[in-house]
Amino acid sequence: MGPAMPTVNTNNGQLHYDLVDTTPPWVESPETILFHHGVAINSGIWGSWIPELSDKYRILTFDVRGYGRSHIPGENFEWSFESLAQDVMAVADAAEIEKFHFVGESMGGAMGLYLGRYHPERLLSITPCTSPHNGGKVQWLAEWRDFITKNGMKGWSKRMMERRFFPDGISKNAEEWFASTQEACSPHSVLGQGEMLLNVDLTSELQSITKPVHLIAADSSPFLPLATTLDIHNSLPNSEIDVIANARHGVVFSHSKLCAQSLRTFIEHLK
Repeated sequence: MGPAMPTVNTNNGQLHYDLVDTTPPWVESPETILFHHGVAINSGIWGSWIPELSDKYRILTFDVRGYGRSHIPGENFEWSFESLAQDVMAVADAAEIEKFHFVGESMGGAMGLYLGRYHPERLLSITPCTSPHNGGKVQWLAEWRDFITKNGMKGWSKRMMERRFFPDGISKNAEEWFASTQEACSPHSVLGQGEMLLNVDLTSELQSITKPVHLIAADSSPFLPLATTLDIHNSLPNSEIDVIANARHGVVFSHSKLCAQSLRTFIEHLK
């Protein structure tokens, strides 16, 4: 028997998380970075970020409800941003982390903005990566249900891979892992969260977010035009933006080292 995987029980089933603390003993009270992935993947998406950050920060990743080793709800589950926000805080509580830097990709970054508006007391900073503030602006999202009905998760995943990465933009092994992980996701989770996101509009809330925000944008995301991230940046009182070149929507995976270094520079200048 291996060591028990760290989990937290919620009213709606277990969530699986991992806390990596390899900071040397002379780093006093290291801060924690909490990572929240988006739709149709699991916490493995952050794997290449960890070596770039773990000498100075504790790293808290988790499988978002609906994916990986966390609870996979059925078709009629009522998804909401508030319930997913409660999941974030349950994971932080289980890991005994009071305040954290929040990093989210796509839907996960929108969650960061939501937390910044409704639960700011837990946050040190927010880094949304290729993230919307208004789900209605995410291109192709409204057609997912019809597309999956016709083409299955395999067909949907193939289309998503083209939108996440440039051809030969990631190694063969990385590509195979991502494609097979995505393809194996529950369609109920993908559609439930996609349709939840369509109904989210934080446009009028952004000016109320006072925590420091570091927006990481891809220059070529087919889902999220750069103009959308610029809109978010212009509406936030305390934000900066870093645009990663030659990147599609999966920038946190294809350009993990650049993104992690961008995050690190941002956090280290917060003092």
